[in-house]
Amino acid sequence: MSGKENSENEMRLDTSSRRSFLKSAGAGLVLNSSAASYARILGANDRVRVGVIGFSERFRDALLPAFQQHAATLNFAFSALSDIWKLRRDDGIAHLSKATGKEIAGARNNAELLARQDVDAVMIATADFQHAQHGVAAVRAGKDAYIEKPLANTMSDAQDIRRAVEETGKIVQIGTQRRSAANYQRAKEFIASGEFGDIVNVEMTWNVNQPGRWRRPALVEKLREADTDWKLFVGNRPFEKFDPRKYVEFRLFWPYSSGIPDQWMVHQIDTVHWFSGLPRPRSVVANGGIYLWKDGRKNWDTMTAVFDYGPLDDSSKGFQVVYSSRQTNSAGDVKELYRSNAGTLDLDKNVISGDGGLEESYAKAMGMKATRLPTRALVEKSGGVESGAHAGVDEATSANVRNWMECVRSRKKTNAHIDAGYSHAVALCMTIAAIQSGDRVTFDDAKQQVLAGGAPWPRG
Repeated sequence: MSGKENSENEMRLDTSSRRSFLKSAGAGLVLNSSAASYARILGANDRVRVGVIGFSERFRDALLPAFQQHAATLNFAFSALSDIWKLRRDDGIAHLSKATGKEIAGARNNAELLARQDVDAVMIATADFQHAQHGVAAVRAGKDAYIEKPLANTMSDAQDIRRAVEETGKIVQIGTQRRSAANYQRAKEFIASGEFGDIVNVEMTWNVNQPGRWRRPALVEKLREADTDWKLFVGNRPFEKFDPRKYVEFRLFWPYSSGIPDQWMVHQIDTVHWFSGLPRPRSVVANGGIYLWKDGRKNWDTMTAVFDYGPLDDSSKGFQVVYSSRQTNSAGDVKELYRSNAGTLDLDKNVISGDGGLEESYAKAMGMKATRLPTRALVEKSGGVESGAHAGVDEATSANVRNWMECVRSRKKTNAHIDAGYSHAVALCMTIAAIQSGDRVTFDDAKQQVLAGGAPWPRG
């Protein structure tokens, strides 16, 4: 995978953080979900009509072209778009109409969109903190949903969306697209085969050097309170007065986003859960700060988090994950290195090697057998996270969107299913608690509650 290209793609994510929160999607939409969910059983020849929730750059530059690659084959089509900011709504309707060659209806908010009879499913690419509640409203209105990551950055939201999906039976795909990438699927198979051995350590980095990362001063200038719905934007977060920076540059400000963990860490920590079969870390500690970009942001520009993983009932077995990310120096780029006693699985280079594996001389001295792996390619041809002819369009996103579309028809479980999303949400919430408390963070499975220093978090 190309870390630089992927970083550029992530920078383009969702600059129009202005989408409606569906806390008030309408009691009728929620209460009638069970009837709506199964009132229309799609046949092989029925067109699936898709509504867009939030005209973000992530949708425009990645999800839209990925969708278009498969729409004709699988008989899917866009029908409507919702965005609470008039500027982005108008831009979105015009762009989508031009891209599809069809008339696209506009909705002033998500409740209007979900009430439409020509919307069977939705794609949600809104602000980080809105994903879960927008997803809840969608599935309870009887719509299947593609929901961008992170699934949720609070445990209450994570529980709400998981419960809604379980109760409605709707098909949901989370935007952790590595689960649909050929090289990651091969890595999963390789680890599951036993040849790699037990994971003993994972090293992950995500480094950029861009002063404007998640900053959109020109767009901030265009936003007027009269042209949007600030109350819907804030949703279930504590209400505060209108702030165009927090609306547009939400990634810099908690409680709208945690920044680095919300945006980047969840992609990589999701692969740890997938490859290991473990549902969450046993503990998390974190350190960092705003070391360089003193621009009014509240979220760190540099961080390191250390995770302990292993069987939840046996602390003597397991492995450590070290995740580091900075926005101040790009050396190291984006990397994922899985280590075993036999060697290294490098998902940047897509190579399996004996790097660090037990050498013959050391093994022989202890009466052991050397386990060092031979070097070979993980896949014949790179199926990395970033490739393809269009900027922001990659094989993984394309495959993830296609998998969702196929599952909408087959009603089978998606690659990045709700349980996978819930697991990365738990790891994310634990990381946020470690950042905010400075404590070692654990998790109470019985109560599904984050614990910081042994006490429930958030406190109070």
